[in-house]
Amino acid sequence: MATTRRIGKESSKTRALLLDATEKLMLEEGYAAVSSRRVAAVASVKPALIHYYFPTMDDLFVALFRRGAEINMGRLTRAVAAERPLRALWSISQEQRGAVLLTEFTALSRHRPAVRAELASYGRRFRRLQLRTVRNVLEANGIDRSVVSAESVALLLTGLSTTVTLEREIGLTTGHKQALALVERLLETYES
Repeated sequence: MATTRRIGKESSKTRALLLDATEKLMLEEGYAAVSSRRVAAVASVKPALIHYYFPTMDDLFVALFRRGAEINMGRLTRAVAAERPLRALWSISQEQRGAVLLTEFTALSRHRPAVRAELASYGRRFRRLQLRTVRNVLEANGIDRSVVSAESVALLLTGLSTTVTLEREIGLTTGHKQALALVERLLETYES
């Protein structure tokens, strides 16, 4: 007879500690540094405790991603309700910590289908919210959507902020000042 394996509560402080330790490792050393032993060492717990809360490493990675994604969706929802939603979205998208974590999760997703599925699901939710916001701003400013599409603006803002943030991480800044100034001018035009 098969037994049901116990899994620690999602609201547990220990579970949160393990997620914090995993995030710290990913930020400081990259996803490849994450193992149950390393997470346990950073969290100062026994390695077996990792698998009490997360039966597989995929469960650990997905839980960490979901935690960050839900926090970010809350921030994005508040941003789109702001007086200047494009500027608020732009500000969130330029945060170094988030870009680094997203890069690590993207690289990890090449090897872990469960992480890839979670990234794609969140990405679709984010893009729908982003597109609705950009469409509203373009419409409010009388911008012809056949000339400037919401999709192109959304991808420009997301892609540029990600590229600039990641290039800064490696010390490459050529062209950043000019590209950021262009976005600032566009934001002023659309949200004056």
